[in-house]
Amino acid sequence: MKPKSFARLFPLAFAAACLLAAPAARAQEEGVPKVVDEVIAQVNTEVITLSMLRQEMKDAAGALAQAKGIPLEQAQAEIAKRQTEMIVTLINEQLLVQKGKELGFADGVEKEVNGRMLEVMKQEGLKTIEQLEQAMRNSGVDPAAVRQQLRAEVMKQAVLQNEVNSKLYWGLTESELKNYYAAHQGKFAKPETFALSEIFLVTKGKDEAEVRARAQQIVAQLRGGADFAATAKVTSERVDEKGERVAVTTGGKLGNFSLEDISNPEVLAAVRNLKVGSVSDPIKLPDGFIILRADGRTPAGAPAYDERKARELIANERLDKERKNYLAGLRRDAYVEVSPAYREQVMPLLGAPAPAAAATPAATGKKKEDKKAEKSPEKSPEKSYANGAKKP
Repeated sequence: MKPKSFARLFPLAFAAACLLAAPAARAQEEGVPKVVDEVIAQVNTEVITLSMLRQEMKDAAGALAQAKGIPLEQAQAEIAKRQTEMIVTLINEQLLVQKGKELGFADGVEKEVNGRMLEVMKQEGLKTIEQLEQAMRNSGVDPAAVRQQLRAEVMKQAVLQNEVNSKLYWGLTESELKNYYAAHQGKFAKPETFALSEIFLVTKGKDEAEVRARAQQIVAQLRGGADFAATAKVTSERVDEKGERVAVTTGGKLGNFSLEDISNPEVLAAVRNLKVGSVSDPIKLPDGFIILRADGRTPAGAPAYDERKARELIANERLDKERKNYLAGLRRDAYVEVSPAYREQVMPLLGAPAPAAAATPAATGKKKEDKKAEKSPEKSPEKSYANGAKKP
């Protein structure tokens, strides 16, 4: 298994494996011990370290550079501005993982992780998990580190689904649902839909101009009376997860779509103006050219109450706020202590005020006894708890 193949199949786990395979926290430089790691925050019994933050920022910068097509140095500068937010994210993620264990999700999560490993094993054409793990080692990645990161990712999603998403969705009352429908009937109108078929030509590893010319030739044949399904079975190159051409069995049929389902602006414009039975010009996609045919068209309908859709719409509108409230609750019930070097920036984002700077006796007029009291362990700013959380 090639490293880039592994990174594609397990992007988050690959990043974590690189972190967990990092050198020890201390290094020798000219005979003098040099600390290269430090604790940023303690979350109950677990810690978040500087090396964890650096790896998170490195991965984020790489992803940003690729997504925006910008130089890595520019992406790194942008991510550096988000360092505080990323620390908060690491704290929240740790709390979710701990909550999942408390709720007894560990066995289910382990089954999910095993299932994903089996799926990758099959995709890579391997026969046993042992072979998959050996292929990972050959790529310089520790299988145990991969499993650890996968557990964390699956656990976080399980907690949010069980404790937030599901409770929000099913907790809506009939009155809330019908009131929402009455106030937003436009969202319940049946959209216009299109039944579409495609012929897809791949450009990867080919001369794009030649593929475009071939696509234009196919369009001319179709507009000249050639059968679309028969042509798709012979020419369409889209393949499934097994590498088999799908049009051989489907004749190029894609199914029914509304305009809201289509995100590509060029495809959207083509479908919007496509009459039933007509064929589009070749449309350039990142990985090839697509030719579309409108097999049918269903006009929009009048609004009608739909309980499922009402639940989905309301839940989607409230989900972000509900998740933030849930995380705030986890932080209130947890012991979260942030290192002094990061406390002033991080604590406000955790919902707790940053510790005030110590005032001088001359400025406050406090007596010596009062000053001693301010330095007591119970009130010292060296101990910070998010939202007044208590130490366990």
